[in-house]
Amino acid sequence: MTTPPPPPPNQPPQGGFGAPQEPEPPQQPQQPGQDPRSAGFGAPQQPPAGGFGAPQEPPAGGFGAPQDPRSGGFGAPQPPPAAPYGAPQQPPAAPYGAPQPSAAPQGYGYPQAQPPGYGYPQPPTAPMYGPGAPAPQPPGGGKAKRNQLLILASAFLAIALIVVGGFWYASRPADPDAPKKPVAEGKNGGSTGSTGGSGTAEPAPVASEKAPSNPKSTKLVSVPQPKIERLHNVAGSWLTDSVYVKSDILKVVGYDLATGKSKWSIPLPGQVCAATKRSSGDKAAIVYEPAKRTGKYAHQPCTEVAVIDLNAGRLLWQGSAKSSAGGDEKVEFKEITLAGQTVAAAGLQGGAAWDLATGKSRWIPKVDSESCYDAGYAGGAGLAVIRKCGEYNDRYLMAQALDPVTGAPLSSYKLPQGIQYASIISAKPLVVTTDLDNGGGITDIFSVDEKTGTLKARIGLPKDTYAPNCSTSTGVEVCDKVVVGNGRVYLPSEEHEDTAGEKYDETNEIVSFDLATGKQTTDRFDAGSRFTMFPLRMDGPNIIAYKWPPYDKGGQVVSIDTKTGKQTLLMDNPGDEASRNVETSFSSNFSEIRYHNGRLFASEVLIDKPFRPEDAKRDFLFAGFAAN
Repeated sequence: MTTPPPPPPNQPPQGGFGAPQEPEPPQQPQQPGQDPRSAGFGAPQQPPAGGFGAPQEPPAGGFGAPQDPRSGGFGAPQPPPAAPYGAPQQPPAAPYGAPQPSAAPQGYGYPQAQPPGYGYPQPPTAPMYGPGAPAPQPPGGGKAKRNQLLILASAFLAIALIVVGGFWYASRPADPDAPKKPVAEGKNGGSTGSTGGSGTAEPAPVASEKAPSNPKSTKLVSVPQPKIERLHNVAGSWLTDSVYVKSDILKVVGYDLATGKSKWSIPLPGQVCAATKRSSGDKAAIVYEPAKRTGKYAHQPCTEVAVIDLNAGRLLWQGSAKSSAGGDEKVEFKEITLAGQTVAAAGLQGGAAWDLATGKSRWIPKVDSESCYDAGYAGGAGLAVIRKCGEYNDRYLMAQALDPVTGAPLSSYKLPQGIQYASIISAKPLVVTTDLDNGGGITDIFSVDEKTGTLKARIGLPKDTYAPNCSTSTGVEVCDKVVVGNGRVYLPSEEHEDTAGEKYDETNEIVSFDLATGKQTTDRFDAGSRFTMFPLRMDGPNIIAYKWPPYDKGGQVVSIDTKTGKQTLLMDNPGDEASRNVETSFSSNFSEIRYHNGRLFASEVLIDKPFRPEDAKRDFLFAGFAAN
């Protein structure tokens, strides 16, 4: 990782389980005027009037408002007639795709005015007077009259041909050789959306999940936790079109989606330490220990990185990294992520990256003159990093967008002084979350322009109002129950009394904030009576959300149309006691939940010896449900 470039004007310079923790600075008394919440521009927004979730007054001409018709539709004034022969000609029309004249804009696909050319019917011309104009003919019959009649007949014929030609042009089949409009390609697990800004607009995201013919599901598989004597990290679960892959003790196992039975197994020399939250096509990456643990509480260093071919069930490559400071000691990592064709891992000693396909090193940990190092990365549509700088008693954090191939900073934003921990919800657009209460939950969301490093909005989250799951003190790419798309950040509200249910029943909603303004939108997607709901991921412009069940029903998966609010039921799990006990044995805050194409899997990230012997029958490594 190279030293970041100087910050732009008005911008100051800028874990996994079992890993050693960074020493914390002693608590300093807060000085007046140093509260990070009062950081000037972008300070927390006041909650909207009318209480939590109250509808906001839509702006004039907002979404769904009738738009002014574009000029140039049918019946609009026709272009002026061509100048008569010998008069100055208009320049020929620009080639296809070139900028068109701004006067009288025409709708997409509407026939454009064509320049006069050889063999093209000419419109009638008005008499011209002055230099260069033809001399007027005297009135009367004879040859002059016949010529005049011929001119009039030609004029009417030309008008008819122009009108007929115009209708033909507007209704003709599309030219197969003409440039095509771009079509978005969506992939499972991705969080996509247009980021706006200057330049060519990105393709609109497209939803890929379809409702099954019968959303009623059955339990496909439930695998008990392995017998162990101490706490183990088993983070890592991925879902493709044909296999569900889960980290286990000293191995990674793939399960067939049709039968739920083991399909392949990859043995590992040591325990898994960290895993990517998403896959890149059919590939995922892990960090693991190089050897077995030698004692009950002994841990090997988390130094090894590997990429797994999820469908084939094999390791594509294995690697590690050494510090640029020299020496043979390998660097330890706490987190790992994927961004395009880059695998990036980071920890207390800095970050490193490899080529996804080959394992070739792209960069190794470096520390610059300001003692800055890469604390953790977030991937997906882009690559971003939280970079820690300065000594522990004068620490500051930088959020940077990176070039995934070189690791060079594309932009930098310095978080307000006093913030000790930060996580990244989305790398592109760049959305950062912080916990100013150091353990009290998310307090602020920063929306940053990843092209320039300027702050677009700072969103303050009142305590006990919203319920995203981000443990900023444990890592950078650690947020669940919160997603970014459509220029907004979507998160669940805290549970509250369900007025439509019985006593003690609770429910909640998914709401959103605009990333450009920081203001809460009118979005309010209700979980329904006695259910509580949170987002799993974006599916194009839609939200895939999971509904935690009440005591007498199974959980549900829905697709939410963010424009209309319509919820499409994708999965309705069985409500019998045995199935419910399996489904609800996984905590919504401490498990990995994956849904794709009629399959839902929930799995543990940490497992331990059962507290009581009878608990062994109720402790599962993972469970899966399949729509019929």
